[in-house]
Amino acid sequence: MNGALSRDPAEAQRAALVADALAGLSAARKTLPCKWLYDAEGTRLFEAITGLPEYYPTRTEVGILEECGPEIARAVGPGAAVVEFGPGDGAKAVQLLRQLNAPAVYLPVDIAPEWLAAAASRVAEAFPTLRVRPVVADFTCPFDLAGRAEGSTTHLGFFPGSTIGNFEPAEAIAFLRRARTSLRAGARMLLGADLVKEIPVLRAAYDDAAGVTAAFNLNLLTRLNCEAGADFDVHAFRHEARWNAVASRIEMHLVARHAQSVRLAGRVFRFEAGESIHTESSHKYRLDQLRALADAAEWRIAATWTDSGDMFSVSLLES
Repeated sequence: MNGALSRDPAEAQRAALVADALAGLSAARKTLPCKWLYDAEGTRLFEAITGLPEYYPTRTEVGILEECGPEIARAVGPGAAVVEFGPGDGAKAVQLLRQLNAPAVYLPVDIAPEWLAAAASRVAEAFPTLRVRPVVADFTCPFDLAGRAEGSTTHLGFFPGSTIGNFEPAEAIAFLRRARTSLRAGARMLLGADLVKEIPVLRAAYDDAAGVTAAFNLNLLTRLNCEAGADFDVHAFRHEARWNAVASRIEMHLVARHAQSVRLAGRVFRFEAGESIHTESSHKYRLDQLRALADAAEWRIAATWTDSGDMFSVSLLES
């Protein structure tokens, strides 16, 4: 365990949040890392988002895993150690594990022990005889799996939900390279990625009629007030989803309704009316872009499965 994780977890997390907020709000174009969207309330709101009619990614990916599960299982083979990068609530892992042939062990990886416990419990309840071994680590960095996957024939990385789209292209390549380091030689990776589609469909998925995504985004300001001692007036900002055609991504922004100042950690940050904080990017891919991404990270796409409308993809990468 590294030094950052050996400190009091809550204090270490608060310090990291403050550092990221100071850096992001000091930038010429204000930004905050999307990982801070997911406190307890943010996680609850995101789970609600996944069930909204406008939000197609979750149900579409789940449908691919269900419909193409037998093909995926044949391609993966028996006895895999399934290593999930950021397991969420564990629901997709349960679905995948039901399809695979005699998986040897399930290894969910996340920096937050409480999230890991919930996912591990869900999987253990669904598969009482399966070894479930949570790994507390920052999955965006190399981590050690030594001694955790005895009896497995291969390591299968699992990175669903198009979380890969939250990375900038260079960051996505770097992540996939680090994942190869964490997974042993000959490993594979099952990667979920959202595909390019009609802009109105994309915008609706990130700005639903019920306002749940807006509440999810604005909750970041509430978190900064509670954990970082900021004094944001949450009602003085609005949520906005923007399509960036050049970067092929949907962006989430928090837009100032009027000119204002905000205090955080002894600093004052000024906002002009209409100025925004960029909180999340979600890149959308063409299949040829995914192949280029995998090649650049020294993986090879062995197979890709999509839904009937080509809205989402699940690809098997080989190292």
